[in-house]
Amino acid sequence: MSSRKDTYAVLIEMLKVYKHLDFDVLPPLRLDVGPMQDVGPMQDVDPMQAVKDELGQCTRCKLHADRKNIVFGEGSSTARVLFVGEGPGADEDEQGRPFVGRAGKLLTSLIEKMGLSRQSVYIANIVKCRPPGNRDPEEDEVRACIGFIEKQIAAIKPEVIVTLGSVSTRTLLRTDKRISDLRGHFHDYNGIKVMPTFHPSYLLRNSSQKWTTWNDALMVLTALGLEAPEGKEGL
Repeated sequence: MSSRKDTYAVLIEMLKVYKHLDFDVLPPLRLDVGPMQDVGPMQDVDPMQAVKDELGQCTRCKLHADRKNIVFGEGSSTARVLFVGEGPGADEDEQGRPFVGRAGKLLTSLIEKMGLSRQSVYIANIVKCRPPGNRDPEEDEVRACIGFIEKQIAAIKPEVIVTLGSVSTRTLLRTDKRISDLRGHFHDYNGIKVMPTFHPSYLLRNSSQKWTTWNDALMVLTALGLEAPEGKEGL
């Protein structure tokens, strides 16, 4: 045997045999496990790494054909807040990181004005590959990829999910309602509070809605028992 895990497996099987034979006392047992240097400690599996390993070099939908990089997500695996967008854009596809273009800079500004940092939250998307021309992900693409954001949520166990835009909001909340009707109120995803708000790319085109999004962010902070730092208001 080359690992402690294998040794435990053998022990379990032998105990089953002894039980079947009605032994009241176990006979002496010797297992040759080889030199101690070959028996390493059992390693805890990082849930987020397990999700990433399962995703692999994904070819589950047609989006893989034109991508440069899979954009898995980044941030703290124990984040209290998870931001979820719809899918990577050109800059994200190029760098393999979520929200790094113009919209990403606006999201980073929002996070920092909340008194948080990109390293302390987690940022991901519904689909992990860029839809051509930055179009919305199609239903078959969402179906192929939805399991991974669901597993990311389960691994992180955030207190609040902030859905950015219509696609992520409708997908996680399983609704056809408009983002304008859903934002400003908490919703539920498997016992986790969900705050829908406008996508940063929408705010770049409609700057008048930045204060609306800031109000949504303040509600998130309140739910976390936090306050926005003084002097950092709005976007």
